[in-house]
Amino acid sequence: MTIYHFLFKVLKWTFFLFTTASLCIAVVGVYFFNKLQDELPDIEQLKAIEYKVPLKIYSSDEVLLAQFGEKKRIPITIDDVPQQLINAFLAAEDGNFYSHPGVDYKGLIRAAIQLILTGKKKQGGSTITMQVTRNFLLSREKTYLRKIKEIILALKIEKKYSKNKILELYLNKIFLGHRAYGIAAASSTYYGKDLSELDLSQQAMLAGLPKAPSIYNPITNPERALQRRNYVLRRMLELNYIKQQDFDHAINQPISSSIHSTTSKSLAPYISEMARKEIFENFGREEVYTNGMKVFTTINSSLQLTAIRAVRSALHSYDQRHGYHSLPHKNKQEFNTSDFSTIGDTQSAQIIKIEKDIAIAKLKDNTLIELPFNNIRWAKEFKTQDLLGPNLKSITDILNLNDLIQVRQRFDKTWELSQIPKVEAAFVALNSTNGAILALTGGFDFFNNKYNRATQAKRQPGSGFKPIIYTTALEQGFTTASLINDAPIVVDDPLQEGEWRPENYSKKFFGMTPLRTALRKSRNLVSIRLLRDLGIKEVTKTALRFGFSKNQLPNSLSLALGSGYATPLQMATMFSVFENGGFLVKPYLIDRIEDNKGNIIFQAEPKTACPLCQEKNIGEPHVAPRIISPQINFLMNSLLRDVVQRGTATRAKVLNRNDLAGKTGTTNEQRDTWFNGFSAGISATAWLGFDAATPLGRRETGGKAALPIWIDFMQAALKNKPEHDLLAPKGISKAFIDPKTGLLAQTDSSIGIWEFFLDETVPTEFSFQQDEINSYEGNNEEENNDAGGEEEESLF
Repeated sequence: MTIYHFLFKVLKWTFFLFTTASLCIAVVGVYFFNKLQDELPDIEQLKAIEYKVPLKIYSSDEVLLAQFGEKKRIPITIDDVPQQLINAFLAAEDGNFYSHPGVDYKGLIRAAIQLILTGKKKQGGSTITMQVTRNFLLSREKTYLRKIKEIILALKIEKKYSKNKILELYLNKIFLGHRAYGIAAASSTYYGKDLSELDLSQQAMLAGLPKAPSIYNPITNPERALQRRNYVLRRMLELNYIKQQDFDHAINQPISSSIHSTTSKSLAPYISEMARKEIFENFGREEVYTNGMKVFTTINSSLQLTAIRAVRSALHSYDQRHGYHSLPHKNKQEFNTSDFSTIGDTQSAQIIKIEKDIAIAKLKDNTLIELPFNNIRWAKEFKTQDLLGPNLKSITDILNLNDLIQVRQRFDKTWELSQIPKVEAAFVALNSTNGAILALTGGFDFFNNKYNRATQAKRQPGSGFKPIIYTTALEQGFTTASLINDAPIVVDDPLQEGEWRPENYSKKFFGMTPLRTALRKSRNLVSIRLLRDLGIKEVTKTALRFGFSKNQLPNSLSLALGSGYATPLQMATMFSVFENGGFLVKPYLIDRIEDNKGNIIFQAEPKTACPLCQEKNIGEPHVAPRIISPQINFLMNSLLRDVVQRGTATRAKVLNRNDLAGKTGTTNEQRDTWFNGFSAGISATAWLGFDAATPLGRRETGGKAALPIWIDFMQAALKNKPEHDLLAPKGISKAFIDPKTGLLAQTDSSIGIWEFFLDETVPTEFSFQQDEINSYEGNNEEENNDAGGEEEESLF
């Protein structure tokens, strides 16, 4: 056999073996490919992708109050994205995006060569299309098989979808740090801006994040982030996306990123938590935090902000009346940023300089502020609720260099020494026609203490409960002129230890007193006698009509003084009955819910008060139940308006309106202070007290501690609202009476007054009592000079 013949046979067998091997490989490859095809996910699902979008809570005027969910995302369309921002991402991630078929073969070859030469996998070679494949359709595992799947799917996606659709999917899905998914959420998180508001340097910063969101993060790693941003800008210049002058300007810009909240964190945290809890309870699944549901509440954002400011102002006022309890201060030359706190409207500051009449302090962000001595002078040392230390003579009586203190900015923009109040307060305002919650705050700062006192605090309502007793009395035949003896009383009450000897707050007794005066002056002894005459059972029935439950109402005469319990929300609901014409409305918070497509999946349909409805319409599905007659409601309005005009809430006359009505409340030893009032379609309740129900101190009554909250709120809420005249319905008559007897007065009587009556209770007999030199009202107004009880509240 010649050498040529041997070589021929070798070549023949080599060719045969090569052909056979190739065929086998091809067969195996086809089988493997077909098998792989069966395992690949369907790219059709990209047509209607559902992003994980957090639950969002809005006010009625569509201010975003809060969002709940692990991921922050704001889905956008490609048309919403500025072209230069698209260019920045292309420069950073895939410069050939619009020219390749979904796979960058050169990049893959480079990565393969790197693997062969070094044995190490090199990051790279992934196009934007391949990243879409990985993010939407495949797992995050790093294997060769997944890479093959990624390539096949990328090729298929490119054939099925447009480049813009692929880019839109990518820009909505990518993780960009700090829980931000997608470029719109990142723009909001890092810059507090819409996409259209970003400048070139900010666009490049965002475009640099996908490669490594933690390493190149401008918040946590600004140096590396700056390097990455500048790389993106250079790539944009190389690809002719920007001009040299644009590059020169952008690359010299400092990092302007900071964490921006997309929600009004300080606006309505108590409300947001109430809405979140209600949504979760009704829908009962974790998906509510990811399916993009939008919840629109009944809250008015402007009134909500007013309520928060009013509550905090009242708490600071109380605190300043009772002295400085924040000693000793932390003191050292250098504090860490973690030592500084922001709680409510106060924030930490370090004293860095003290002059004669001014202290200089440094805030957490190194801003310097001035504290004039006049804004520090209040800080006499707290000893007890009723005892303070001596007046301050200089700043150094209370502050030293390097002290860490709390400060707050006043309405006049000056700064004052402050502290975190130990006392708490709550406020709630309702639309009295349908029960919509307009504003609510459950304390000084939700993030410091999440206990929602507006809905959870079960506190004694004190004299705020008395209108229930007076309503019952009017329904049982008493009149506003009926006389009850304001005199000492001894009660053998099984719920009290031994005999109970209740008193008026002033510890005075005023003899025979008309109901109008008794409610106006909040006379305790009159209420107790009235309750005894009516019967606890009858008054309890009335309270149940107003929405109270039996377990809230003690079966004893102490009920006359509000010894049961109620929440501020319940009290606001109770007083809404008097404002809306006699109807019991149900408070509600959620107005409507929309899914992620904007479809309404829930719309509130509250039962509303209808004072002008015919009797036949009462009881219809959309009408709230009437619980007191128009006539009784009118008389109670008249009495409660008198409380503001001449009684324990005259401080509210600063609002210069005649349609204000309400009732103060102060419980035993001033443990709870209240004001419940209404006007022009709004019913609102303010409460102030300690969570532990300890005494607030002498002279801390509803008219002094709680009423200012109501006034501050109503000043804004009633702005530009016309006054509502109190019009007598049919069945009400007016008579000129002698207030000392409740009988008709002679037309020339010097002490006679006009009073309202139910037609059937108008007095028919004349009083023949001789007029005295001092008028009836004058003899009783001595209470206004007394410093005790609710009677004194009109003094302050």
